[in-house]
Amino acid sequence: MSSEEITLAAGDAEVVLAPGNGGRVAGLRVGGVELLRQGERFGCFPMVPWCGRVRDGRFRSGGSVQQMPLNAPPHAIHGTTREGAWRVARHGADEAVLTYDLVEPWPYPGRVTQVFTLTPDALTLAMSVEAHDSSFPAQVGWHPWFNRTLADGGEDVRIDFRPTWQEERGADHLPTGNRVDPRPGPWDDCFGMPDGVDVTLTWPDRLELKVASREEWVVVYDEQAEAVCVEPQTGPPNGLNTHPRLVTPIDPLEASTTWTWRRL
Repeated sequence: MSSEEITLAAGDAEVVLAPGNGGRVAGLRVGGVELLRQGERFGCFPMVPWCGRVRDGRFRSGGSVQQMPLNAPPHAIHGTTREGAWRVARHGADEAVLTYDLVEPWPYPGRVTQVFTLTPDALTLAMSVEAHDSSFPAQVGWHPWFNRTLADGGEDVRIDFRPTWQEERGADHLPTGNRVDPRPGPWDDCFGMPDGVDVTLTWPDRLELKVASREEWVVVYDEQAEAVCVEPQTGPPNGLNTHPRLVTPIDPLEASTTWTWRRL
């Protein structure tokens, strides 16, 4: 695995990318303050070609049933690329492009492309999935681990959003198919925001960061002491089975999210 990292900079914002460790954002510093939990499993990793859990690791594509490794038994979770090495297609001072060729255990050839664009007050993450030959269902999403408190102290981060519904979560952590009124946290839950994902993280008296996307699905996870996760994605957990989005050789799957911040 490559240990080389790429650093993007704009104004007093700095992003560190780790192509060799799942193509993830390893760090995001604003004014020298790190916003993402550090560690090789953390930062912000791409979820592709699916997001969250797939029930029993199985999904149907056409007339066949495909089996993925059960990396979160009894389910498969977060796709196949977050531990692989991505290729650097290009990078400059404030933009980088990474690619990943889909290989085993994913049964369909294709390519994933990530584009990272940094400005002094925003980071845009864009991702696309292309099919080379056979069509296949896919999802994309992002799994950031935002620090619950900033390194130099202060209050816990606040999460503010107004979802239209919450996916009822079963005992197996998968949506039951029922939509319910949003419930208070703590959460490891998927929410629907039909007008687009719009979630605000506020570290009181320090920084406000808005996570936005044109997608309507977001998973919020705040059951961990060190970090909170706000995950825009193109479908709900187990969506390869319940909300399949078909990628074809002439119709890629494309999505993006933008994080915008301001000092308080």
